[in-house]
Amino acid sequence: MIDAQFRSEERYFKLSIAYEGKEESSFVCSTVEKIIAKYDKQPETYNCNITDTKDVLVIEYHDDGDREAGKIFEEILKTLNITNYV
Repeated sequence: MIDAQFRSEERYFKLSIAYEGKEESSFVCSTVEKIIAKYDKQPETYNCNITDTKDVLVIEYHDDGDREAGKIFEEILKTLNITNYV
């Protein structure tokens, strides 16, 4: 199951997407990569392990005065079919 957590402060936006297994990893990473590539503003991204079986992809936008990240994150969540996130 893919889970997500969203956090924002003044000009900072962060979306963390947790996934499990190779299939989810491939789906999440390729989806996020395709969506981000459509926009001029590029985020910092990194992966890390939560447990032995679960990983997380973190997407961060800094100095986003236009709040473009919100639109990008909405598209990512919709495409990944994530409706319930923190």
